[in-house]
Amino acid sequence: MPLGRDRRQRRRRAAAVGAAGVAIGQHHANKKAAEAEAAQAAPEQQAPPSGLTPDKMSELEQLGKLHDQGVLTDEEFEREKAKLLGT
Repeated sequence: MPLGRDRRQRRRRAAAVGAAGVAIGQHHANKKAAEAEAAQAAPEQQAPPSGLTPDKMSELEQLGKLHDQGVLTDEEFEREKAKLLGT
């Protein structure tokens, strides 16, 4: 009888190891899918809705400072801003 019990134990152990492997594989696949989804959504969240790049944003800030200091007139500021935004 001990041989039959050994076989059953080995089969149970193999089934448990196999089930654990399947669970780990599913967890890994779910994690990768979540990371891919987050990576795909991240650029949309980082970019401003108007499509401004960080360089354009800094140029706009500089134009605003120059306008506030009186270096640029209202017309000059609006003209340069329109060039920068492409409108």
